[in-house]
Amino acid sequence: MHDLIILGGGPSGLTATIYALRKRLDVLLITRDLGGKTNYRLQLPFVDHHLVITGEEVVSRFAQEIDYLEFSRVFDKAERVEKAGEGYRVHTRAGAVHECRALVVASGARARLLNVPGEKEYMMRGLCYSAISYAPLFVERQTAVIGDGALALRATAELARIASKVTLVAPTHGELDSAMGRRVLAAGNVSVLEGYTVERVNGDDYARSLVLAYAGKKRELTADAFFVELDLVPQSELVAEIVDRDERGRVKVDCANRTSAAGVFAAGDVTDVFAEQVLIAIGEGAKASLAAYEYLLTQ
Repeated sequence: MHDLIILGGGPSGLTATIYALRKRLDVLLITRDLGGKTNYRLQLPFVDHHLVITGEEVVSRFAQEIDYLEFSRVFDKAERVEKAGEGYRVHTRAGAVHECRALVVASGARARLLNVPGEKEYMMRGLCYSAISYAPLFVERQTAVIGDGALALRATAELARIASKVTLVAPTHGELDSAMGRRVLAAGNVSVLEGYTVERVNGDDYARSLVLAYAGKKRELTADAFFVELDLVPQSELVAEIVDRDERGRVKVDCANRTSAAGVFAAGDVTDVFAEQVLIAIGEGAKASLAAYEYLLTQ
């Protein structure tokens, strides 16, 4: 039985693993890859990436160390977690079973996709899924946001402070009557296309336009980049029967990353803590690992 199992190899999971190794815990990282979302960088023709400060360099160092320490990780997908005596049992897609005394859930969240032609081809090539991460790159640029919920409105408001023009493609009225919605509607450089849906993404080497449909008619929208802000879906199903989650399925944690289950901790985008940033996820992973260490000392 391991002291600690960590589920997910993104920024939170990698950091938690490194901290657990430093504490000389018998730790096992179960993940499909090392780096998570940081393996996908937004590509734009007008951005020199060497001028952009990111958390990717830190994550890359952690990933290299864990890749070298083969005993500390297994490339597999955790599919189910169950209580096992005083600890927990993790079942993976490959059919393996791993047991531990404590658990850190760092399985992240996935963005809801458009599921239209062209999306796969231009994903992260002008078609982006996180305005909070990339908005600073769009000074005096023209951008578009797709969505009608709180995530899309926040993205539009942030881009409106930087970009010369933002077009919000809102399939429904959604949350446009909220305080954030009223702020967006009042912005002089924001246009709202309410009731429009995306039918296709077009481009060359990068996404250049969206084909939109409304009431049987179509139009084309061009921009320097397009932000899909439909929703973030936490990948928390594997612990749904063990820990408390909020109405969106995010794992509830306290200030020390403890969940409602003894010995289970969580960090990153799978939790109800505001994250979506690599550096925040790194800090949350460190906290979760140190809290797990303190817990194990008491057992």
